[in-house]
Amino acid sequence: MMHAEIAKALKEQKENIVLIYAFNATGKTRLCVEYKNLTKAENGDQHAGVYYNAYSEDLFQWNNDEANSNQNIRLEVVRSKLNRFHGFLNHDLIEEKLAVYMPKYSFVLNPHKNEEDGIASVSFFKDADDPKPYKISRGEERIFVWCFFLALFEVEEWSKDQNAHIYIDDPVSSLDDHNIFLTVESIFALIEADDNYLHKRIIISTHHVGLFSILHDRLLKGEKADRYRKLTSAAILSERDGELHLVKKDQDVFLYHLQLLQLLEAAQKGQLQRYHIVLLRQVLESVASFLGSGKGGLVLDRIGVTDKAAVMNMINSLSHQSPYQFRMSDLPGPQIGVFNDVFSKLMTTYRFQLH
Repeated sequence: MMHAEIAKALKEQKENIVLIYAFNATGKTRLCVEYKNLTKAENGDQHAGVYYNAYSEDLFQWNNDEANSNQNIRLEVVRSKLNRFHGFLNHDLIEEKLAVYMPKYSFVLNPHKNEEDGIASVSFFKDADDPKPYKISRGEERIFVWCFFLALFEVEEWSKDQNAHIYIDDPVSSLDDHNIFLTVESIFALIEADDNYLHKRIIISTHHVGLFSILHDRLLKGEKADRYRKLTSAAILSERDGELHLVKKDQDVFLYHLQLLQLLEAAQKGQLQRYHIVLLRQVLESVASFLGSGKGGLVLDRIGVTDKAAVMNMINSLSHQSPYQFRMSDLPGPQIGVFNDVFSKLMTTYRFQLH
């Protein structure tokens, strides 16, 4: 199948919340564009939905003001059809979206001379006492742009005539791993803010197995799964024999537990965060399901973990905390010890081939 055919199949799915895990180089952004073109063609060549993708990120470009020794360095907003909606945005709305990420900067929106032309640029400051703008990091920039669009999604003047769907493609590009939970929370909040998902579609595609897995878990297994389970479809976009395939997760074997193990192995060699315990729990549940139980404690017993009840209680306790706000910290020493013990015994017992 080609991207246009995949877009058509995606359009015909009955579920209104669609999660897509896409392996590298399968053309997620192209699929997003094909979906846009298809829905426009069916809507009199008018946009039917709103989007966040790589093209959204390209609307923001740095002007380093080299001629003036960076005195007026700023993130410029490229003119587009969205400019006419900028007047409905404000500083507080964007700041509200940013707050969960705990930014270490303040910002000012600089309008065009003719304010109807929208926002010309954004200036960033380290603190209120330092009047000289500076260049935030690439990761901070991506978070800001994401939050800018989260705020824009709430602009009724933009979305009221394009309310058939929201298509979000890879909102975590260039983000540090510890921001994955925060981004999942922002997407989940976007879903919860609209009670109309029996009629409105939201599509999220990503190459990041952590975002896919965690959002999948929240929608299909979390506390509110009863509300969203029947509305949600999870699918895998992959290439086989030169053709693209969009396969629902329950129709194919998606070895995302191996992807999670690769992520955990890398984190173990680098810096373990609290949310890695949540991913470890998901791996334990996947293995337990394969063993016919679904209970992670069974796996702890099989791999030889001592005091499995206490270890499972610790994992469950951390997993059920709300890690999204103000909990993005390194694991304490004792918990690192538990993680390393469980992970090592899991790999030794089952000999997963990760590379």
